[in-house]
Amino acid sequence: MTILTVTERGQVTFRKEVLRHLGIKPGEKIELDLLPDGRATLRAAPAREPIDRFIGLLEGKSAKIATDEEIAEAVAAGWTGKR
Repeated sequence: MTILTVTERGQVTFRKEVLRHLGIKPGEKIELDLLPDGRATLRAAPAREPIDRFIGLLEGKSAKIATDEEIAEAVAAGWTGKR
């Protein structure tokens, strides 16, 4: 068991071995779930990419530009499992 000390400002510093065990690296986020019985679970938060990394991802990959109708048809076919 690891015991941590809470500072006057309510902060806690995790030891390197705790972060290593959780797979958390500097700059990453921690996810804390508060449970009803006064306990909590702690784990590495899933990495989330900023939306600007997604926008334009397929730009220049195809010469075809789909219309709104073609996109709607493709989405509808995907939901039904038809191709």
